[in-house]
Amino acid sequence: MSAELELALERRIGKRSAAVIEKHLGITTVGELLNYFPRRYLSRGELTPISEVPRDEEVTLIARVVSSSTRAMRARRGSLTDVVITDDAGAATAKGGGSGARAGTLKISFFNGYRAKAELLPGRRAMFSGKVTMFGGTLGLTNPDFLLLDEDPDTPGLDPEKLAAMPIPVYPATAKLTSWSIQKVISTLLETVELGDLEDPLPADIAARENFLPVGEAYRLIHAPETQPDWQRARDRFRFQEALVLQSALARRRAQLASEEATARRPVPNGLLAAFDRQLPFTLTAGQAAVGKTLSGELSQDSPMNRLLQGEVGSGKTIVALRAMLQVVDSGGQAALLAPTEVLAAQHSESIRRTLGPLVRDGLLAGGDAAVGVDGVQVTLLTGSMPTAARKQAMLDAASGTAGIVIGTHALLSENVSFYDLGLIVVDEQHRFGVEQRDALRAKARKPPHLLVMTATPIPRTVAMTVFGDLETSVLDELPAGRAPISTHIVGLAENPAWAARIWSRSREEIDSGHQVYVVCPKIGTDDDGDFSPGEAEPSGAEVESDSAGRELASVTAVVEHLKEEPALAGVPLAPLHGRQDAVLKSETMASFTTNQVKLLVSTTVIEVGVDVHNATLMVILDADRFGISQLHQLRGRVGRGGLPGTCLLVTTLEPGHPSRRRLDAVAATTDGFELSQEDLKLRREGDILGASQSGGRSTLRLLRVLEHEDVIARAREDAQRIVGLDPQLLAHPVLAAAIDEYLNPEKEAFLERG
Repeated sequence: MSAELELALERRIGKRSAAVIEKHLGITTVGELLNYFPRRYLSRGELTPISEVPRDEEVTLIARVVSSSTRAMRARRGSLTDVVITDDAGAATAKGGGSGARAGTLKISFFNGYRAKAELLPGRRAMFSGKVTMFGGTLGLTNPDFLLLDEDPDTPGLDPEKLAAMPIPVYPATAKLTSWSIQKVISTLLETVELGDLEDPLPADIAARENFLPVGEAYRLIHAPETQPDWQRARDRFRFQEALVLQSALARRRAQLASEEATARRPVPNGLLAAFDRQLPFTLTAGQAAVGKTLSGELSQDSPMNRLLQGEVGSGKTIVALRAMLQVVDSGGQAALLAPTEVLAAQHSESIRRTLGPLVRDGLLAGGDAAVGVDGVQVTLLTGSMPTAARKQAMLDAASGTAGIVIGTHALLSENVSFYDLGLIVVDEQHRFGVEQRDALRAKARKPPHLLVMTATPIPRTVAMTVFGDLETSVLDELPAGRAPISTHIVGLAENPAWAARIWSRSREEIDSGHQVYVVCPKIGTDDDGDFSPGEAEPSGAEVESDSAGRELASVTAVVEHLKEEPALAGVPLAPLHGRQDAVLKSETMASFTTNQVKLLVSTTVIEVGVDVHNATLMVILDADRFGISQLHQLRGRVGRGGLPGTCLLVTTLEPGHPSRRRLDAVAATTDGFELSQEDLKLRREGDILGASQSGGRSTLRLLRVLEHEDVIARAREDAQRIVGLDPQLLAHPVLAAAIDEYLNPEKEAFLERG
């Protein structure tokens, strides 16, 4: 990038201001601060609708003072100044009001607020910055920072009408650093930086085609606009620039992958795959056949396949992946299947062995199709908690090539594990693994291996283009025959406390009908925050926001003890299952549930993916509001798998108006995974799309919103593919290449490389 953008911030704004910005925002260079764009813009002539003020968030708003009163505090020394502000909107806009609140008003409390008492007089307009909280059923602010707008010392001599029309940038602020404090520092920066000398990452032909502002002018107008069109033009330019940088990074990576030399794994006539297809007791769906043909063709090439396979729970992804693995084994290679949990790895191992039937070869035992002379394939399971002797044997089988298919957890990534000829890596539930883990497995191959990434969490097209843009994408959107519908209901205990007992009598009815029940809890015990055990990836539902401090969440241990004493479940065999249990106990518990000896399983999210018990028809998810939309969708996919209708009860103690219940409403309203994934993004404000956490909060995408800007992403993607297609190393576009390096910090780069 331009040397100007790489300058230490203190060189342009002084050591003191630079220290404050670094402390509160973590920003140290000119470029980082210039790219710290406003979140939105307020008009001095308009008041902020109080109905739109979000709860439990730092906000900046403009309002008019209605009243102010000061009184002595009873419990301690000092005074309390209460200020009521309004948006002048009237009753129609009031959603957050409650007892003691007027329509379109917000109460602000200042402890020893001498300045507030003197300056916030009725009729005055001011900008307020603070965290909105709920107290006594009423939204309010406590000790917010404020700036009077009636007399703005920073804009002396400006025409009043022009001043009223000037937009006020609102920056992502902190509790210690207000938006207007950030604006003042950036104003100083704009005066000292040579904006006209900044180099433009956008190729000149694209900037001309889109009629974009020069980059320096765009920086000035996005931070200091005089009119609304000013910041809109600047924002449009930087939004496209962000999309092009991101898509160019993906296109460059795709080109690098395509240039690598892999071992072609071509189909073998009358081999294992052909024998497997002959013995299949069902016909592949049209989608499975089509995706299978695509994978077969890509495995036959001498450049590595890099494909994302997404499909709903039960759409048959495992069969498609197994056929690809058999093609690789036929050609003399090995396939590794990486699963996020030991329970899922064991399930995959059992399911694949069962599906292969006589084609499985165990050690010295023969296997295969004798009629055509096809040898079987050895399927080996490798997990961290296996007995030492069994683990050593599994490692020996992988290293010698005896095992054609190796299924495992993070144990596969150990330095001690090696492969004879690793030709294909299948990653199940992609979101559970990081770049280091995937790279560790790739490094065990002689040549770059083929890669198949599977996910049962549907990904909107825009997200696929933005996050998985270096992977080709296939979708399985048909459900095989035998899948029954799942009905989902919200059980709100806040408004219907009597339903708590009905949950367990309903469970007993299901068990008495010969079926089985899952009960899912967000915690293992009373002293932890979830099922995050060593060797297992953190559940994907980490996107839940904080709520109701002090609420005791359901835990596996407490619920098991409670249900043992529950009259409605007297005599029902039940068992706990969670990630911290011994592997043998986990396997025995799952086996007992699979064979219908255990009728009710109390579990954490360890059963989220892969667990397949056809007789289970009811799922009770306790404190369901603690899980994300995609996780709830995954969990309920465990029922209704054997042709029997499934029911999922989403139990919550939160009041109906709580924001977290919107997720439950969304899940109860539809079983369409793609529709839910769109809703998930809306509710989470996209979260950290490029960050490993995938949690809610501020996105690392600065201006790009993947649901709103599909046209921008698609246009930038075409440009990026054209640019990289002609110049894979971006030698003719050094500023764009530098922008990629600057924009993609190590965390973002790692996320992109998870493919």
